[in-house]
Amino acid sequence: MSLHEQLYRWTAEQGLDRPKAQRLWFLSGLGQPPGDVLQRLRLGAAGLAAGLLGLGVMMWVAANWAELPRSARFALLQLLLATSLLAAWARPAWRGALGLLALLSLGGLLALFGQTYPTGADAWQLFALWSALALPLCWGARSELVWTPWVLVVVTAISLWVHAHAGFRWDFETGTLGVHACGFAALVLLCVAMALKPASEQAEPWAWRAAVLLGVTALSATSLGGLFASRVRPQFWLGLLVLAGGLAAAWQWREVYALSAQALALDTLLVCGLARLLLVGQRGEPIGTMLVLGLVAAALLTASVQLILRRMRGPEGSGEPSDPVDPAGAATAAQERQR
Repeated sequence: MSLHEQLYRWTAEQGLDRPKAQRLWFLSGLGQPPGDVLQRLRLGAAGLAAGLLGLGVMMWVAANWAELPRSARFALLQLLLATSLLAAWARPAWRGALGLLALLSLGGLLALFGQTYPTGADAWQLFALWSALALPLCWGARSELVWTPWVLVVVTAISLWVHAHAGFRWDFETGTLGVHACGFAALVLLCVAMALKPASEQAEPWAWRAAVLLGVTALSATSLGGLFASRVRPQFWLGLLVLAGGLAAAWQWREVYALSAQALALDTLLVCGLARLLLVGQRGEPIGTMLVLGLVAAALLTASVQLILRRMRGPEGSGEPSDPVDPAGAATAAQERQR
């Protein structure tokens, strides 16, 4: 749970009236500029530099593929990987950026091996091996700069696995329901794993947010594919069921990010389902139907927003904060309230 959500909960549990709630949010640093702007800029610049360096080396190898001997290609990428790992171990302050460089170098080394010694393996196996070998690196680095791209690699492996086991086509027949169900389960497990992983140096859980966003996007795309087939496939109903379960879990834990993403996806699927029901087989101008769809979409979105706000704010009479808070300020607020 983020600090923003914790302040909502404290306000609701203590039954604070508006003046006391506003005092609490003032002590937390609400509305004040963040004090770690320089640190975030340094972190972003370090991540950008590591990404550009890693991708630049791999592209240089690809551009000079014919001129470089096989041993030189492997030696260059292995040297980059070993150097980044040793530097990350020796310099904890640079561990996030150097871990990202090591992650990219590992992926480039695996891709080089696959091109040099073709094994006939599917593409998903490369990404699965990449994610498995990089997991200890992510665990040791404990940085969102490393965990977030690792999540992207894992989601790519899951998507390619589903594509391969569905007959190498984006098919939504009933026979592929088991494959899509396994893909949905893998995405759910990834989100749970990112929620339970060791705490990172950065306060913002970017890896978990990326897992939720990518998982909801992949699930929604598959469900829509099942909806707009020649006849509605079970993938659509399975997607609704998974989203409903995810919403229930997010509602229980008051996770506003997961609530918002899943509520938007569920609203989209419901509106699209209603559109298929009303428009299939319709004759004449669909102006009235489109008006009904617009009203239903607006009503669903409004209801979702109101329910999420009420869940996060708690009982009526609590404060109404609107901006993110500073983590250090929240600790001061809690100490002040205990006094």
